[in-house]
Amino acid sequence: MKISIVGAGYVGLVTGGCLAELGHQVMCIDSDAAKVATLNAAGLPIYEPGLQELMARNRAEGRIHFTTDMAQAVEHGEVIFIAVGTPSKEDGSADLQHVLAVATQIGRHLKKFKVIVNKSTVPVGTAYRVQKCLQDELNKRGIQESLFEVISNPEFLKEGAAIKDFMHPDRIVIGLDASPNYNTVHQKMELLYSSFNRHHARTIWMDVRSAELTKYAANAMLATRISFMNEIANLSDLLGADIDSIRRGIGADQRIGHDFLYAGTGYGGSCFPKDTRALIQTALDCGSQMKVVSAVENVNDQQKTLLVSRLTYHFGQDLQGLKFAIWGLSFKPNTDDMREAPSRIIIQELLKRGATVSAFDPLASKEGLEAVSHDTQDAEALSRFSLAETAYEAADNADALLVVTEWKTFHHPDFEMLKECMNQPLILDGRNLYDPKMLQDLGIAYQGIGRRNQLALNFKAGAHIQQEATSA
Repeated sequence: MKISIVGAGYVGLVTGGCLAELGHQVMCIDSDAAKVATLNAAGLPIYEPGLQELMARNRAEGRIHFTTDMAQAVEHGEVIFIAVGTPSKEDGSADLQHVLAVATQIGRHLKKFKVIVNKSTVPVGTAYRVQKCLQDELNKRGIQESLFEVISNPEFLKEGAAIKDFMHPDRIVIGLDASPNYNTVHQKMELLYSSFNRHHARTIWMDVRSAELTKYAANAMLATRISFMNEIANLSDLLGADIDSIRRGIGADQRIGHDFLYAGTGYGGSCFPKDTRALIQTALDCGSQMKVVSAVENVNDQQKTLLVSRLTYHFGQDLQGLKFAIWGLSFKPNTDDMREAPSRIIIQELLKRGATVSAFDPLASKEGLEAVSHDTQDAEALSRFSLAETAYEAADNADALLVVTEWKTFHHPDFEMLKECMNQPLILDGRNLYDPKMLQDLGIAYQGIGRRNQLALNFKAGAHIQQEATSA
């Protein structure tokens, strides 16, 4: 099939590359000429494992093309995906200006029947608004016949594993309402995704409004699991329990399962924070409240400052003259995405208190520097932030090491080297990568999240550390 995808961002490029891999003829359009030039020059504006190779292979075989020409893209595709950003507005609701602008542009160029697919994460009722934009443009051109059908096909892609998620989906959700074009659209979408339904049907058909809400509900559920486990981990710290044992104990229950049960410094990225806020605002617009989801968001906001709170408990609020190492900047491993990353909050709070911060990330150094520069309004504070070329360089002369992102390269560091290069060996493990007992035996002061923390006695910040460790 001939497919057009409007938006050469994360969702658009992964969707385009994977559909091309299935043999479809794909054209991606983006209004950013520089981005399109990069793509046509065999570059990528984002990082996703395996995407570079996927694009190169399908570009070489002529199955994927990139353009800024909307008329060309509309003419090309039997199915046209809208995959542009829906960032949060100040009130938390989804900003649909890009989605609606694309719908208007498509309407200006429609000449024959097309299936218009909302791939972007959008609130309930967006399909109707897209339909109105399209029809308004057709009316201006004096066209009354039905030249389109707007459906919903939300994406369920995890950054760092997006290609696998697309090529081996748990489910394909398609929202399609009853209309004279129902059979035609149903057949086209069945053909588009037929590769995934050969052995057993993965497509779940429903009405459009239900499909739109399904994406938000899924992300809110996953975010809830994360915040719930973070609250249990924080309680474990107070009670002397171990969150890792608890995680395994409850995860063995088949009704719960093992996924999304890891305590940490809170969730970030392009989906969970944005989608939970949008869901909360959608409910408010209906005169209702999402009490659980609101609590999930509040817990997550607090969790992002947990490591800083522990540092100020040990060192005091004034952190001038102290240096802290940050391992991990991106919101999760295997991506360079800094959107809503916990590291951004942590770094800002440390700089605000006068600390010096040295950070290392295997992939997101450039993006991390841009994010911190954007967040930091004070030039003097920004001068106290630096990027290191290695993890150990970041830890050199540090008064504490904060592990923020669980990159595999951080899983088995040389702890003896850390002891030698750090000013004092203290690790605040925001991802529970290390064994507290092992680090205690090595003479390293350690604090995970809900891990029955055993803090070594050589931590010179205060005797209360020894008291806390003993009582735990």
